[in-house]
Amino acid sequence: MEQAEMNGSERRERRGATLALSLSMLLASLGTSIANIALPDLAKAFSAPFAEVQGVVVSYLAALTISVVVAGRLGDLYGLKRMQLAGLTLFAVASLLSAMAPDLPLLMAARAVQGVGAAFLMTISMALMRETASEARIGRAMGLLGTVSALGTALGPSLGGALIPLAGWRGIFWVQVPLAALALILAIAALPTDRARGKARPANMFAVMEKRLLPNLIVNIVVAAVMMATLVVGPFYLGLALGLKAASVGLVMSVGPVISIVSGVPSGRLVDAWGARAVLSSGLALLAAGAFLLAILPQILDVAGYIAAIIVLTPGYQLFQAANNTAALADVPKERRGMASGLLGLSRNIGLMAGASLMGAVFAYGTGTGDFIHAAPAAISAGMQLTFLLAGGLMIGAMAVIFAGAFERRSARA
Repeated sequence: MEQAEMNGSERRERRGATLALSLSMLLASLGTSIANIALPDLAKAFSAPFAEVQGVVVSYLAALTISVVVAGRLGDLYGLKRMQLAGLTLFAVASLLSAMAPDLPLLMAARAVQGVGAAFLMTISMALMRETASEARIGRAMGLLGTVSALGTALGPSLGGALIPLAGWRGIFWVQVPLAALALILAIAALPTDRARGKARPANMFAVMEKRLLPNLIVNIVVAAVMMATLVVGPFYLGLALGLKAASVGLVMSVGPVISIVSGVPSGRLVDAWGARAVLSSGLALLAAGAFLLAILPQILDVAGYIAAIIVLTPGYQLFQAANNTAALADVPKERRGMASGLLGLSRNIGLMAGASLMGAVFAYGTGTGDFIHAAPAAISAGMQLTFLLAGGLMIGAMAVIFAGAFERRSARA
C-alpha cells in the first residue's frame, strides 16, 4: 500500500516535470517561428526595408546557436534545475522587452536575449528529461520533446497570424510572457532539486565530444541540413515549377509539420521497445528513401508525388530524432549531460544553417541560375532533383557513419 502510494507520488512528480519541460521546449520553438509572419508589419511600423527587419529573426537564431553549448556547460556546473529557471526568467523578461521595444535596434537586442533564454530551454530541457524519465520510458520522453518542438514551430505562424489583426505585432511577444511565467511556476514546483555537486568541475567540450558521441553529432548535422533543404527548396518548387498559389503552397508545406506532431511520441515508444540503435537505422533508411523519392516522384506525380515523399521522409526524421538523442545521452555520465545536450543542439543548428546555405547553393546550381523567379519550370525541377539526389546520398553516408561507430564499439567491447 505504502509502495503503491510512493509510486503514485513519483508518477505525479514525473508528469509535472514532463509538463514543465514540454512547455519550455514549446516556448523555445514557438519563439523560432512566430516572428516570421510579423516581418511585413514590422517593416511598416519602423519604416525599415525588409533586409533590416529580418534581423528580428536572425538575432534570435544566432544567439540561440551561439549559446547552446554554454547553456549546457552552465547546467553541468551549477545545476540543471537552476539553469532551467534562469532560462525561463530570461525568456520571460526578453519577451516583455520585445513587446515594449520602441525601435527596431532595441527589438533585435531583446530578441537576441530571448534567443539566449531559448538556448537554455532547449538544451537543459533535454538533459532534464533524460534525468527525470524512467529507464523504460526514455525514448518516449525524447519523442515527446520532438513532438512539442514540431508543434511549436508549426504553431508559430498560425498563432502569429491570428494575433496580429487583434493586437498588432506586439501581440506575438505579449502572448509569450504569461506562457513563460506559467512554465516558470511549473518548473519551480515540479522539477527535481539539483543534487549537491562535488569539487570536481565538469569536463570541457572536447572531453565530452568523445568518439562515442561524435558519430551522433555528425549525423545530426547532415539530417538537419537535409530537412532544412525541404523547407528552402519546397516552396520554390511548388510555387514556380508546379504553379501553386501561395495558400496552396502553405497547405502542402504544412503536411510535414503535422506528420511530425503525430509521429513524435510513437517514435519514442519504438525506441523503448526496439532499442535506440535499431530505430536510428530505421529512421535513416526512411530519410534516405524519402530524399530519393523527393528527387523522383514529384517529376512524375506533381503535388501528389511531393506529398507522398514527405509522408516517407518526415516519420524518418522523428524516428531519427528520438533515437539519436536517446543514444547520444545514454553513454554520457550525468555530470556531462548538459554539455552533451548543448552539443546536440549546436550540431542541429549548424545543420540547419548548412541546409539553408549549401543545399540552397546546390539547388541554384541545378537550376542554372540564382534568379528563381524568372527560371523556367523545367529548370526549377532539375534543381529540385539534383538537391534531393545529393540529400539521399548524404543519408546513405550518415548510415555508414552510424554503422562504423557501432562496429567500433563492438570491437572495443570484444
